[in-house]
Amino acid sequence: EVEPDNVAAAQIRIGDDATVIFIEQPGRVDEDFGLGGDNLSRAYASLHAQSDQPIINLEFDSLGTRLFGEKTTEIAGSLTDSIAIFLDDQELIAPVVRTPITTGTAIIEGGFTLERAQDISLLLEGGRLPFPITLIQERSVDAILGSDSLAKSVLAGIVGFALVFLFMTLYYRVPGLVASIALLIYTAFVLAIFKLLPVTLTLSGVAATILSVGMAVDANVLIFERMKDELRNGRTLIGAINIGFNRAWPAIRDSNVSTLITCAILYYFSNQLGTTIVQGFAATLAIGVMISMFSAIMVSRTILRVNRFDWARKTAGRVCADRSI
Repeated sequence: EVEPDNVAAAQIRIGDDATVIFIEQPGRVDEDFGLGGDNLSRAYASLHAQSDQPIINLEFDSLGTRLFGEKTTEIAGSLTDSIAIFLDDQELIAPVVRTPITTGTAIIEGGFTLERAQDISLLLEGGRLPFPITLIQERSVDAILGSDSLAKSVLAGIVGFALVFLFMTLYYRVPGLVASIALLIYTAFVLAIFKLLPVTLTLSGVAATILSVGMAVDANVLIFERMKDELRNGRTLIGAINIGFNRAWPAIRDSNVSTLITCAILYYFSNQLGTTIVQGFAATLAIGVMISMFSAIMVSRTILRVNRFDWARKTAGRVCADRSI
């Protein structure tokens, strides 16, 4: 993602190779001494162990170690000489050399922020692999419009979840309450995985999450309807729970597997076409579907079978047996 102020700069770079070179500047007269981005093994930002200030860490290959060591030995301690780092003829930074550096690792410190150090490190990492920049997709979204739409979508999801919670509890009573608790656990799992990966929550991601909640509810409805059938046939509540889950599982499995296959197809072709919105929708829906299968089968079943909730199981059996399809 590119900030609005940097869009024009990014467009200028499209089609160019990102090439890094190191140049000595004795008295600001440039002198290329043969060290380039292909000699850079790694570049990353961190905080100095002693001063806790942002620094840029550089690691060179064997040739880069030799070239950098020779040049830093030559100009170490000079107040006028520096080694400037250029990316596509644009100077990124021009640090002075305090001491000879012959170990193949160096740090650059100065008055820059951690964010600036990270930006320079990313540019150096890209420059050590001189591949051309290719435009995949370009979209313009007003920041206020985007945030407002996302907030409304999240609110719609919360309202929808509350309505599902209310309906399931009123219609199925205790089993519906169990299903609602399973949905809460499902939501916690989804948010935890989104945070772990991490996943950027977009409008398409919110839509996929809400859809996966609906599929999780559908799985619980199938299970409870099967339980009702078994209770009408005279089975005990525990037997109805076991058989209901077992007989509902093939339908739940087939519907979710078909959804996962669809998600895989959407993800593959959207990746080929560069359609990031569809790709995000497919990935988010796939994550939600897999977790919904776990919550519907494992969580709901475990709660219903907990022995100390005997009063709840009896109430559930009475309600399910009295309900008509």
